[in-house]
Amino acid sequence: METKHKNIMILGTSSGAGKSLITTGLCRIFYKDGYKVCPFKAQNMSRNFGIIKENKRIAISQILQAYACGIEPKPWMNPILLLPKGQGNIDIILNGEYFSSTTGEEYSKDKIKFRDYLKKFYENAKNYEICVLEGAGSPVEINIKENDIVNMNMAKLVNSKAILVADINRGGVFASIYGTYMLLDEDEKKLLKGIIINKFRGKKSILQKGIDKIESLTGIKVLGIVPYENIDIEDEDGLISKRDTEDIKKRCGEKSFEEYREEQFNKLENLLRENVDIDYIYKILNGEI
Repeated sequence: METKHKNIMILGTSSGAGKSLITTGLCRIFYKDGYKVCPFKAQNMSRNFGIIKENKRIAISQILQAYACGIEPKPWMNPILLLPKGQGNIDIILNGEYFSSTTGEEYSKDKIKFRDYLKKFYENAKNYEICVLEGAGSPVEINIKENDIVNMNMAKLVNSKAILVADINRGGVFASIYGTYMLLDEDEKKLLKGIIINKFRGKKSILQKGIDKIESLTGIKVLGIVPYENIDIEDEDGLISKRDTEDIKKRCGEKSFEEYREEQFNKLENLLRENVDIDYIYKILNGEI
């Protein structure tokens, strides 16, 4: 692969589809393949944050993704963190530091104003060969889509192609894929270059008719079917949080926390390499698709 800076964005048909896990896995694969890689999620709403250097706060998912890349987590990797405070109130954490308090409703109206901040913080990603961006929720929440700063508008801002992750475990996977595709604007459809079906339990061959149909309807390749597997980094507050020290010690056994985390990263890497067309993803990165 050519070494100039490239982007790939991981979107989901819904919250919980597995965006964070797939993003972490691709970060690990690119890192292991010898590339200088970083994660980036423009905005994350979560109470599950970690404290990094200089007492900065970012979402745990981006901390994990940075470690999967073999680098220290930085606040610009998750420039906007929204901390729910109850009764519709949120704290806005910008670049790891408290910025302001507001309501979710007001933030939704005003968040487009943060786009210049995102452009500024994203500049740091250009020091890396590959940036793996993560979306949030669904990219086609049509009631709030015009103010989007984390999904397709972010992809357009940095000229990134995208892969859509769909959760088959909750049912209706083909409808969720096609519904998402149909609600994208025409220019957004052109950025979508692959689909991953996640959390599958069963025999993959039973999905083939559905895969053939969805590829025919959208013109987009299904890049893989990822089996449901217990990897101890999927939960955003599962592995990195030290609030329950005894539980973590029990899970790590004789290994150190860092050794256990590396083991889980390697497990995730192997899962994706075995079940996803990684060569095709490199073609997307190179602009061949």
